[in-house]
Amino acid sequence: MARHDRLVMLATLAVLQVLTVVTGVYAMTTDFSLGALTRQTSPTEPTASPPEGSPPPAPVVTSGPVLAQLSVKSGGGPLPTKGTLTRQLTDALGDEALGKRVGAVVLDAATGERIFAAGADTPITPASTTKIVTCVAALASLGPDARLSTRVVQGASPDAVVLVGGGDPLLAGPSARQGGYPKQASLATLASRTAAALKARNVKKVTLTYDTSLYTGPATAPGWKPGYIPEGNVAPVHALAIDEGRQNPRSNTPRLSDPPAHAAAAFARLLRGKGVTVAKSVRPGKAPAGAAELGRVDSAPVYALVEHTLTHSDNDLAEALARHVAIKEGQPASFDGGTKAIIAVLQRLGAAQGVALSDASGLSIRNRISAAALAKLVAMAGSPASPGLHAVASGMPIAGFSGTLGNGRRFTGRDSRGQVGLVRAKTGTLNNVNTLAGLATTKDGRLVTFAFLADQVPVNAEPVLDRLAAIVARS
Repeated sequence: MARHDRLVMLATLAVLQVLTVVTGVYAMTTDFSLGALTRQTSPTEPTASPPEGSPPPAPVVTSGPVLAQLSVKSGGGPLPTKGTLTRQLTDALGDEALGKRVGAVVLDAATGERIFAAGADTPITPASTTKIVTCVAALASLGPDARLSTRVVQGASPDAVVLVGGGDPLLAGPSARQGGYPKQASLATLASRTAAALKARNVKKVTLTYDTSLYTGPATAPGWKPGYIPEGNVAPVHALAIDEGRQNPRSNTPRLSDPPAHAAAAFARLLRGKGVTVAKSVRPGKAPAGAAELGRVDSAPVYALVEHTLTHSDNDLAEALARHVAIKEGQPASFDGGTKAIIAVLQRLGAAQGVALSDASGLSIRNRISAAALAKLVAMAGSPASPGLHAVASGMPIAGFSGTLGNGRRFTGRDSRGQVGLVRAKTGTLNNVNTLAGLATTKDGRLVTFAFLADQVPVNAEPVLDRLAAIVARS
């Protein structure tokens, strides 16, 4: 019966990954049927360490599919034996590869009861597990079906147009490949709609400016290392960008120093290709208040953006989501405003204790989050009482199969490979920092959440973190 319960829970976890257009649920590329598992590889986590990379109103609309309610239950099995689990985890936590500062928590997902804790409330640099916090706040504040909009409006005269950045870093440029998940808004589509609107007004020649005023403050965060942008881990954060500020959408490097100017230049070329003459000079400017809209494209819904952020550890998208939370919560759309807004949302959820942020992606070495806080947020995201947060659970990589856990380096040890497919978790990696937080089912089908964090790692503690998660899964 235990085996049956375990398979049922595995199927339940698989449902979290399946989303369709009709129900708001999509089918990911991983074949996660019980009959066969097809290993998928994906880029390693984009971090800085060795591989694990009055303005217009906020353009958020609430149209499109809504995330279907998901059945995440504790299962019929008993809690794991605490004595055995404590002994095994304590032994693994003694591994020198973890260094001297470690936080570890295991919770029963249904009740929040602590099954294991060691250094649970210690503030630790979380690296990319910070994105769990950001994504919970985004879903709770914006809602799972909100979208980010990029617009073109009329300028001060009928022959002037303004490209208005809406904070959608996934906006696809002319050379981007289409067809992946989530579906990206397209700059080419925006140009086509704008050209059609101009031709309907008999306007054949325009000047073009671009408005990035949705965001404020610096484009890099406190605690970011100088190498993050040149190494391709993140682009400078602006309200207007295509292909996440990449010069080549198929490569993390180089990242552009001025993503808005690059996006506007690409838009001008696309308009010219549609028969609209665009003045040679394309400059930053401000959209007039109440300007008529000539064209608009919307991003995928926030739940899909959250899933992408977590599966691929997308730093650019995490920072964008934080700024939209800031706008919704009445804060400036900046690093400071975004982190303040995230904390305010967590306070409403009763989950702010143990969270201190300087950015939303986890690249900042100033962030501090406790293992207790992360495990609690994962449990909240998987709870039937929080259907709007379920994209956090469905977006987490599957051990050995997807995202930053499907890169061929994780859950490959003899003490962890037996739990491939049975753990979902968000990874975190910076220099001397390794973290892992997620959920798993025990051998008797009990759903539990965990967080393991270490920020004084001598070299690399990923295999130890995998072993810790595997111990939980087979307990």
